[in-house]
Amino acid sequence: MALRIVALVASLLSLQLAYASQTVLSSPDIGAAQAFAPIGALDILPEASFTALAHPEFPQYGVRIKKSRFCDDTVNAYTGYIDIQARHLFFYFFESRSNPDKDDVIFWTNGGPGCSSGLGLFMELGPCRLVNAGNGTVFHPESWNSNANIFFIDQPIGVGFSFAEYGETVGTTEDAAKDIAAFVAIFFAHFTKFQGRGFHMAGESYGGRYLPVFAAAVYDQNPRLVKAGLAPINLTSVIIGNGMSDILTLLPSWYELQCSPASTPPVQDIQTCVQIKARLPRCTKWFKESFQDQFDLINCETAMGFCAATLMEPYYAAGFNPYDLTKNCGESDLCYDEIVEIAKYLNQKDVQALLGVDVSTYTSCSDKVGIDFSINLDMTKGATEYVGALLERGVRVLIYVGTYDWVCNWVGNEAWTLALEWSGHVEFSALPLREWTVDGKRAGKTRAAGALTLATVDAAGHMVPYDKPKQSLEMVNRWIAGQSL
Repeated sequence: MALRIVALVASLLSLQLAYASQTVLSSPDIGAAQAFAPIGALDILPEASFTALAHPEFPQYGVRIKKSRFCDDTVNAYTGYIDIQARHLFFYFFESRSNPDKDDVIFWTNGGPGCSSGLGLFMELGPCRLVNAGNGTVFHPESWNSNANIFFIDQPIGVGFSFAEYGETVGTTEDAAKDIAAFVAIFFAHFTKFQGRGFHMAGESYGGRYLPVFAAAVYDQNPRLVKAGLAPINLTSVIIGNGMSDILTLLPSWYELQCSPASTPPVQDIQTCVQIKARLPRCTKWFKESFQDQFDLINCETAMGFCAATLMEPYYAAGFNPYDLTKNCGESDLCYDEIVEIAKYLNQKDVQALLGVDVSTYTSCSDKVGIDFSINLDMTKGATEYVGALLERGVRVLIYVGTYDWVCNWVGNEAWTLALEWSGHVEFSALPLREWTVDGKRAGKTRAAGALTLATVDAAGHMVPYDKPKQSLEMVNRWIAGQSL
C-alpha cells in the first residue's frame, strides 16, 4: 500500500529535504565461480532455519528463505531475505490455494515510497486479515492467492522488516529495480517448477512509478539469463492500482475531484473552488517548465510550494481523507486504524520469531525512505514512457482505480492513459468507457485496447482490495486468465 504517498507529495511539493534498531547480519559469501545447483521444490525447505540461495550470474546477491506456517494454514507459506551485500530486503511468499503447481505468480509491492507490503498482506489482498494485534489474523476468502502464488516484498531498503548495514540507502526507483530483478531471477532459477509461469508485477499508489521500472528491469534482464543458460522470466503483465505514474496529470485532477462531480458531489465550497481554478493553470505551467522542459531547482521550489498551497492545503484544511473522499481519517497518521494494529502485531516478539526477521522493530512507513526519494526528486520522473515501452513488447498492463480516491484518482489515471504514446493509442483513446460487472452488478467502468486496460472500481478508495475485496479478486482472476473485464 502507498498510504505514505500523501506525506511524500507534501514534502516534495515544498522541497523540505528534511532507524529502527537492527541485528547486523553479514551477506552470504557468493563467488562467481560457484557451481549452480537449483533447490527444485519449495516444500522441502525447513522451518527452523533459512536455506541460502545463490547464483553465479549474480555474485553480489543471495536469498535466504524458510517455511513459515502463519496467516493461512491451507497453503504453504515462506519468508526470507534478499541479501545484497549490506542490504537486506524482507519478503513473504504464499502458494496458491487452487493449484500451486500450475498457477501464475504475482509479485506485490506497496508504495509510499517507504511503506511496507505487510499492509497489503494483512489489510488488503493477502490470505489473512488482521483482527487486531491481540487477537491475531483471520482467514481472508477473497485473497489474491485464491488462484495465484504471490509475493509480498518490503522494499526499498529501510521499509518494514528490510534494513541495511553501514547506513546504505536506496533513493531512486531505478536503483531499487536492480535488486528486484536480481531476486526474481534467483528465485525462478532455484524453484524450477515456477519457470515459464505467467509472472505479474502488481502494486498500488507509488507502485505506479515503481512497477513499470521494475518490470522493464525484469524484461531487459532476460537476454542475460538466456545467455547464461537460464530460463527467461515470463513477464506477462503489470497491474497498477490507484497509481502515481505521472504527477503532471494528477495536478489538475486534484481540482476535479474536489470541485466537480467526477466521483461524488463537490466537497469544496464554491469560493474555494473558484480560487483553486484560477491558480491551477499557473501551477501546471510552472511545474512543466521547471521539471520537464528544463530542470531548474530554484523554480522547482517555487512551483512546488505554489502547487501545494493551491491544490493540497484547501483539501486538508477541510478535513477530508485523501484516500477516500467519503470518509474521515482515523486516529492513525495514515488515516486507517488498521495500520496501527498491523505495526503492533508485527512488533510482537513471537511473531517476529516465527517469521525469522533480523530486526527488532517493524515500521509501517519510513519517513527516511520517503525523504531519500524526495531528495532525488524521484516522483517527478514519472513512469509512463516505461509503460509504453512494455506495451510495445507485448506485456499487458492493467490500470485499476477506486473512484473515491483523491490522491491517485481515476481522472488523473484516465488522463495519462488516454495521452500515452504507443501503437495502440488511437484505438484506445477512441473507445468510450463501458461498464464491467460482477455477479450481474456493475463493478465499475473500463476501456481496453490491445495490451492496455483501464478499469475503475465503484465506491472504492485508494486501497481497492480493502474496500472491494470481491470485485478486486474477480478483476484479478479475469486478468491473469487473459479474459476481458
